[in-house]
Amino acid sequence: MVGNRGVVYMGKKGVEIQDINYPDLVLKDGPGVPASNVGRKCEHGVILKVVTTNICGSDQHMVRGRTTAPEGLVLGHEITGEVIEVGRDVEFIKKGDLVSVPFNIACGRCVMCQEQKTHICLNVNPDRPGSAYGYVDMGGWVGGQSEYVMVPYADFQLLVFPNKEKAMEKILDLTMLSDIFPTGFHGAYTAGVQIGSTVYVAGAGPVGLAAAHSAQLLGASTVIVGDMNEERLQQAKSFGCETVNLQKHDRLGEQIEQILGVPEVDSSIDAVGFEATGHGEGAEEQPAVVLNTIMEVTQAGGKLGIPGLYVTEDPGATDKDAQTGSLKVRFGQGWAKAHTFVTGQTPAMQYNRQLMKLILSGNAQIAKAVNATVISLDEAPNGYSDFDGGAAKKFVIDPHGMLKK
Repeated sequence: MVGNRGVVYMGKKGVEIQDINYPDLVLKDGPGVPASNVGRKCEHGVILKVVTTNICGSDQHMVRGRTTAPEGLVLGHEITGEVIEVGRDVEFIKKGDLVSVPFNIACGRCVMCQEQKTHICLNVNPDRPGSAYGYVDMGGWVGGQSEYVMVPYADFQLLVFPNKEKAMEKILDLTMLSDIFPTGFHGAYTAGVQIGSTVYVAGAGPVGLAAAHSAQLLGASTVIVGDMNEERLQQAKSFGCETVNLQKHDRLGEQIEQILGVPEVDSSIDAVGFEATGHGEGAEEQPAVVLNTIMEVTQAGGKLGIPGLYVTEDPGATDKDAQTGSLKVRFGQGWAKAHTFVTGQTPAMQYNRQLMKLILSGNAQIAKAVNATVISLDEAPNGYSDFDGGAAKKFVIDPHGMLKK
């Protein structure tokens, strides 16, 4: 019997590498699995040998204790793998296929999926629309920061790379298709970025960097990235972005004016989310600060793409309202400026195939933009620690040692 190991959330202890169950084509009882999902048969699914699986900032929210994630949850929703077993009802996916797994779990049958709104599938999570692997309140599906993982609804969901050998040559770029490249692109696209746009991106973490690169691909004339971390800002500069260190400058509009000649941009992207911090020296956590700031610096009639994560429960929040997801947003400012807000999980399947083509043609350099850094499965706990400390890297876990380092 083949074994399996994975990254397991241990509450205040952080994460550990543990022996976990080898996947089966059924969703068994476990941490975070709703009672009505226990025993769910998945003959429409496949078993993957995980080739790459990435550490995401969304995982970090759980590890920091900022969600209600249960102990024992196997983490990981950014998955690329090789199909080694197919269920009875799988018709088109074959053993040996190298595939990208969209982080949204979607059935392909409900009205939301039929409208390409795979981020709010109605059938995979009994508790609310939408689901993901290894994530809090997302249906209990086992995560993919492991050696092997089960993926349901394979014919609908999986993106097969057309040439396995060429795909492995670009695997550090292609691994970003499961989440952050579509997520960053969604942020830029829904913010209305187009040829000549000026764009502000809040946050220079991997999603913010992916959004900045996506804005460039969409034709932006100037992309400005704001963050408190100078190392991450230097990473943004490395591929042509302007930057603002918000620890040194608490008036963003003034900094934008120095760059553009005017204190506003055409479009803004929030790639920070609910663990936002105020600007300037000694600033404290202010969960609504990014939303309020991008309304301030985006021109009237502009669009705000908000791929940054916001939650309904944040037990670690210092503000009582924020503990239930209630933020002090100056919505009147956005209303007065006729802003368009686009929020929620990214429907990854709307973008991943076209972004794959950009990667395979050499026209997208997402691994370089986010500083993709390969680590082993055993190194994952240190990867989480380094990422939490602000490392300007996107950690890519290589569970089987299949990547060239």
